[in-house]
Amino acid sequence: MLRWRDLEARAQTDHVQAMTRLLVRFVTFRNELATLWRAFLAPETPWHLKALMLLVPAYLLSPIDLIPDVVPLLGWVDDFLIVPILVGWIVKLLPQQAPVYRRTDDGSKVIDGEYRRH
Repeated sequence: MLRWRDLEARAQTDHVQAMTRLLVRFVTFRNELATLWRAFLAPETPWHLKALMLLVPAYLLSPIDLIPDVVPLLGWVDDFLIVPILVGWIVKLLPQQAPVYRRTDDGSKVIDGEYRRH
């Protein structure tokens, strides 16, 4: 049988876990925004991805929302949900840089570094 103290302890741990997940997601979102900014300034980023990046501030500034901002709180909730999802999706679409290898004259790969024997 569950007691009141057990329920309070469980609620507190659930609350801490939820706040931890929210904090991790916020840090991830911040890093994704920095990645988008660097990708937007990079000349090798395709133009169609740069156009998608411009949709994020356009959606925030646009008066057209899924839920109008006139509705108290619910109008802001869609912005808090859609913008991070949109940013994460665009970051996943960004091309990954391929590793650069040096090659010798015969075409084999060269591993940069020093061999040390102790």
